[in-house]
Amino acid sequence: MASSTSRPRLENKVAIVTGGSQGIGECIVRTFVKQGAKVVILDIKDSLGELICQDLGVEFVSYIHCDVTLESDVENAINTTITRHGQLDIMVNNAGIADWPKLSILDNDKADFEHVINVNLIGVFLGTKHAARVMIPKCSGSIITNASVASITGGLASHGYASSKHGVIGLAKNVAAELGKYQIRVNCISPYFIPKSVPMSFYHKDENTIVYSNLKGKTLGRQDVANAALFLASDESEYMSGHNLVADGGFSVLNPAFGLFSLDKIEA
Repeated sequence: MASSTSRPRLENKVAIVTGGSQGIGECIVRTFVKQGAKVVILDIKDSLGELICQDLGVEFVSYIHCDVTLESDVENAINTTITRHGQLDIMVNNAGIADWPKLSILDNDKADFEHVINVNLIGVFLGTKHAARVMIPKCSGSIITNASVASITGGLASHGYASSKHGVIGLAKNVAAELGKYQIRVNCISPYFIPKSVPMSFYHKDENTIVYSNLKGKTLGRQDVANAALFLASDESEYMSGHNLVADGGFSVLNPAFGLFSLDKIEA
């Protein structure tokens, strides 16, 4: 007779979550712990990270200060994780920043563009590189990067942000092609806008016409992204690699400003 209690989906797994001290990252940390994983948070917001450890229990969650743009920080964090737990099964590249959109490229500063690229793309490259370094000898692992619907649709965010998110999709596909022979899966999640998580003006849209979802009555929440990460981290997705899992409620298949399906005034 089958047990009425299902086993945790990440039982005996060790995961790293960058930018795990708040927001989507924190939700992923809590979801992974609930599903049996031991989680290491990498972030620069030390007090917030330590509070999560205290809340969830230091036997389940630990914190390492890490600036994802510094290779020495990332390398040290991975090495410390291996020393502490003896393994790394899941790497979630979640840390990222958003710059204020300037509607003309002529007004965009090189320094601002580079800053976004350094965190959102170089940081993912470093996390992926050093996770792969310890996963390759084991011939197993799941590397997950939080991208954005801006990775597949233009005109939603700043030039720097959109470029960085397109970049991580290309990086994931390339690394997936390389690491398949080691049974290491590399995937991305591309969520749409989460209300109240970033300033409304970050997305260049009219507040009166903004569409959070093509699914009536639904809006994206942090738990939705965490659930997608859980799926890609678990054995349930063991044959998925090089995939960009879009969590946008169908937004990217619909032009909200011009489309037959979006205009309430059109009647049959």
